[in-house]
Amino acid sequence: MSPTPTSSPTPPPNPHIRPSRRTVLAATAAAGAVTVGPSAAPAASAAAMPTAELVDTPAARSAEAAPPGSRPPATAQAPSRELRALLKEIDADRIEATVRKLVSFGTRHTLSTQDDPDRGIGAARDWILAEMRSYAAGSGGRMTAELQSYVQEPASRIPTATRITNVVATLRGSVTPERVYVVSGHYDSRVTDVMDATSDAPGADDDASGVAVAMELARVMAKRRPASTIVFAAVAGEEQGLYGAAHMASRFKAAGTDVQAMFTNDIVGSSKADDGTKDPYTIRLFAEGVPTSETPEQAATRRSVGGENDSPSRQLARFVRDTGDNSATGMHVRVVYRRDRYRRGGDHIPFLEQGYAAARFTEPAEDFAHQHQDVRVEGGKQFGDLPEFCDFPFTARVARVNAAALWTLAQAPAAPRNARILTAALTNSTELTWSRGSEPDLAGYEVVWRETTAPEWTHIIPVGDVTSHEVDLSKDNVFFGVRAVNRAGLRGPVSFPLPQV
Repeated sequence: MSPTPTSSPTPPPNPHIRPSRRTVLAATAAAGAVTVGPSAAPAASAAAMPTAELVDTPAARSAEAAPPGSRPPATAQAPSRELRALLKEIDADRIEATVRKLVSFGTRHTLSTQDDPDRGIGAARDWILAEMRSYAAGSGGRMTAELQSYVQEPASRIPTATRITNVVATLRGSVTPERVYVVSGHYDSRVTDVMDATSDAPGADDDASGVAVAMELARVMAKRRPASTIVFAAVAGEEQGLYGAAHMASRFKAAGTDVQAMFTNDIVGSSKADDGTKDPYTIRLFAEGVPTSETPEQAATRRSVGGENDSPSRQLARFVRDTGDNSATGMHVRVVYRRDRYRRGGDHIPFLEQGYAAARFTEPAEDFAHQHQDVRVEGGKQFGDLPEFCDFPFTARVARVNAAALWTLAQAPAAPRNARILTAALTNSTELTWSRGSEPDLAGYEVVWRETTAPEWTHIIPVGDVTSHEVDLSKDNVFFGVRAVNRAGLRGPVSFPLPQV
């Protein structure tokens, strides 16, 4: 999926020209070309960073060779050898087997039986737990799998007190275990009547497919040692009102858990739309702009700086594109600037409500005859969420996108904390500050920037192992960000700096 070179690519910018008010017009005229410059930090600090790679990255080279409109972001990261090996282990046949096994329980409705060994949500719960524990058995003690239950009192779509149970597998990080990344799918299912707990509700696409993604990632990653902690979850109660995910998010929040990112995979099983067209190499990623948990004070700051497109969830979505939109996954990540689809909602929303960065993966175009439908034939057309309407190689590629983002998040440094733009003095330059991370392999930082009308970061300035940097560009004219780099050359997500007087 590499960009197609043109016969006369845009000449690359001179990496030895420091961005300034004089050069910015020439730089931005290249319509998204990557601009990199030498560190302004002392030579000793800059030397600790892999500066050769920063100045001449594969992303930069492909960006310069690609026609306008198809360039990858300047911040794109090529997958490491370790990550490529991991992605190759993701198995479409295993994903198909998981989906078909979940379908075999007849219905997985949240209100269905919980004590039948063969049918209902309880049987599905017990099978998922057994599978997760089998993965954990090969982890050398790093992974645990458990049930996370509570009793939901009568509420919307819950007529009587009902036990809701999430299945949670946790792979503990070996270096920074306090940093947590979550990936989930929901294992409950439904038919046309959301209160029908007895009819067959196969739920192959919605959402055995998402559970299969989370379980396949758990299987592949259990044998590895991520630096940070990764949680693989199959949650219940989604169709009744996001109950399981809300419980999990609230437990994380009450425990003070540093959840730095959460992805839900919901309806990722098919590449075919309702008109029969197929798009098997695109996955949508829904990411909100204005944070759901935003306070009035934060809203006032956002309005003053124009940060509507720079929420933590939008930075997370950019990171997914940086790491998961490439030939190693075989997928294009289409970021959608919305929290979710019209009249729909997913398990990322309770995490957003708790102030965590979160986003939702969903197939490129849906076929609603195979979602939330009674299984039937009507007018010669088959209705129902059946496995024969799934595209399992497509779901495997979705799993690879998830894996690329999650593994890089877990191995790279965290997004810098306390990123600030100093605004005490009115100047035509920009001074940025941030707090140094605690990762033992931290090498330094990069300042990134873009025009205010650009959706992706377009320019990178390596600045070394420092906690402040001044750029000879006006903070009034462009957006800035800061990201960390480790000694292996992995970059973490970008932090959007807030004003500090």
